[in-house]
Amino acid sequence: MRLRRRHAPTVSTFTWRMLYLAIASVSLLATDVAAAPPEAESFATVAEIFVTRCLECHNTRDASGGLDLSRVVGLQTGGDSGEALQAGNAEASLLFQRISAGEMPPPRQNQPQPLAPQEVAAIAEWINAGAQWPAQRVLELYEHTTDVRGGRDWWSLQPIERPRLPVFTSSTAISNPIDAFIAAKLHDRKMVPAGPADPRDWLRRLTYVTTGLAPTWADYERFSHDSSDAARHDEIDRLLATPQFGERFARHWLDLVRYADTSGYERDQEKPFAWRYRDWVVDAMNSDKPYDIFTREQLAGDQLEATKEEAVIGTGFLRLGTWNDEPNDPEEYQYERLEDLVHVTSTAFLALTVKCARCHDHKYDPIPQADYYQMAAAFWPGPIAARGRELLGGPDTKELGYEQVLGWTDTRPDVEPLHILVKGDPHRRGVSVQFASLSAVDLPPNNVAGQAARKQLADWIVDERNPLTARVIVNRIWQFYFGTGLVRSVNNFGFRGDQPTHPELLDYLAAELIAHDWQLKSIHRLILSSATWGQSCEHPDQADYLQRDASNQLYWHTNRRRLDAEGLRDAILQASGELDLRMGGPGFRPELSAEAVEGLSRKGDAWQPSTKAEQRRRSLYLFSQRSLLFPWMTTFDFVETTSPCGQRDVTTVAPQALALLNSPLIHEQCARLAAQFPASEASNSQTVQQVYRTVLRRDANPNELTVASEYLARQAAHFAKAGAAEAESAASTRTSHDTCKSLAIKTLCQVLMNSNEFLYID
Repeated sequence: MRLRRRHAPTVSTFTWRMLYLAIASVSLLATDVAAAPPEAESFATVAEIFVTRCLECHNTRDASGGLDLSRVVGLQTGGDSGEALQAGNAEASLLFQRISAGEMPPPRQNQPQPLAPQEVAAIAEWINAGAQWPAQRVLELYEHTTDVRGGRDWWSLQPIERPRLPVFTSSTAISNPIDAFIAAKLHDRKMVPAGPADPRDWLRRLTYVTTGLAPTWADYERFSHDSSDAARHDEIDRLLATPQFGERFARHWLDLVRYADTSGYERDQEKPFAWRYRDWVVDAMNSDKPYDIFTREQLAGDQLEATKEEAVIGTGFLRLGTWNDEPNDPEEYQYERLEDLVHVTSTAFLALTVKCARCHDHKYDPIPQADYYQMAAAFWPGPIAARGRELLGGPDTKELGYEQVLGWTDTRPDVEPLHILVKGDPHRRGVSVQFASLSAVDLPPNNVAGQAARKQLADWIVDERNPLTARVIVNRIWQFYFGTGLVRSVNNFGFRGDQPTHPELLDYLAAELIAHDWQLKSIHRLILSSATWGQSCEHPDQADYLQRDASNQLYWHTNRRRLDAEGLRDAILQASGELDLRMGGPGFRPELSAEAVEGLSRKGDAWQPSTKAEQRRRSLYLFSQRSLLFPWMTTFDFVETTSPCGQRDVTTVAPQALALLNSPLIHEQCARLAAQFPASEASNSQTVQQVYRTVLRRDANPNELTVASEYLARQAAHFAKAGAAEAESAASTRTSHDTCKSLAIKTLCQVLMNSNEFLYID
């Protein structure tokens, strides 16, 4: 086991940030006072205005109109329009004239952006007092957070520190640290959590969320006899150890890395052996591969010491994006590919929108344009430029070193350095850059000579001192189990994203992950064993609490969640007894209607469905063709595969009900299920109990038994009558009683599969 430093208890991240700002402010004032004591406070106010409203355009690198407001020499020199300032006379200063007239800052999207009257007055006062500027003071766009953008003091960029557990008076004993943090927030709002979920609901929730499958009748029977805390821990450990856990959690990661089996664009060629990356992720989740190794192998598996084929398969992460075999401008397209690599890397591991700095400094986060290109430089030596169409944008087998692997490696070790593109224009190259980490998280060593850039990037991302990586992945795990993250914008920890609802809890989980050698199952267990995760969907004070916290940011109850597309399809197959749990290998192609393939350019050979046996496999193994995603799955919000998806949309629309009533999938599986109940050997009530046990994994209650039995009788009579009329008109034999009852049982199965109890997890 690798030893990890455990963080000592300390104050929360938010508290740390406030202390940081206070210290920084005191230091700044001390400097200002030494240089210009009487005007220190006046300058501090003006500096805040310049940083917030002016520096985005008037900085040293990009001095709009030739005016640089980041340093005193720029102010003294002025810009293209001449001298900007006359110290002691605001009215005669061009700077003040443009500001007071509302001309600066300029309109944005045709909307005026004038300074507030008090800001204009502050600038006038400062100029009239002599426009003193402290010695050596240089203003920076990202020096601190303002009301328009995040600075280097933004919460997610501060060091991770393990906070102390909250201390407060509680009527119940709290043993799980998660519950302590959640209960403390509720206590402050004079709220209490919902009680524990019904044991049956808890087991169903646990089994679905960890494996994507329903509990068996035997599981329910076992748990009904012992649902103690010890039994619950045993169930958690059992399910986390099943192969289906890796399949379930892998799907969450595959969404994030825009996994698909084809290239997209018009020809949408298959990416050979992309499925080996999918299986690699499943194996990594099941073996609890430490997250730092998991990250390194995806970014630089070919550059690690003693590289093995398994690690190179992990670099398929870099090959999963779309690829165009005939771009309009091949030179420009290589920068599009770079953007995809920067975007998926910074989104998946850091939850930052680094790609927004491709053409200019980031508008909202402390990411200068140079940072974007320095990160992109890590991928620049790879197969970015146009090559043979048969390579699909990757290396050949000889370059990669392995056959039947969709991977990545550097193919251009002596390539000309990457240049910053002025305004993002490939035809306006600026200065050249080498790899370096983001300046807002500058951890030495940086840009080490002789070391492969992608390996350096991976090492920087998983450095324990990097404040983003651990926070981001534990937030994703939290969202996986609760439906929402502690930071609800799971792909954006920047200024435009949401701030954490429970910052101390987020830091606690991040510190725990690092202390447990980056093994994700330690966080899975901690969450699943918490009373917070195990509480009921219903609350005695539901109406009142919904008024106070409608979006459940305080986690006072569990959110009811619908099965996702894969879970729903698998549940239907599982209920019918047709689900094939074979793992791994190439994906299968489901049968599609003629209408579904109508828009393809090559209809004849565009889609060949797999055998019926293959189509019974879990939905994880569906062949994902970008130009032709399985329509039934997209109806239930299957992921869009062109960009990283941290959280799927969840819609409730009419086509979903129609799909569950009319699709070939539901009719075929309900018919197969009905065939398991011999119509002539059981009464209606016996059949109803069998159907309920098979579909809903429980007995029908007396009222359900009566209603469903009457339904079967009515449906059988209806089918008999319809069959008689059809037989009479066709001069054929009448439909048998057994056939009519089987059809009635089929419709009952379909009714239950359309019920909320089947579709939703409480």
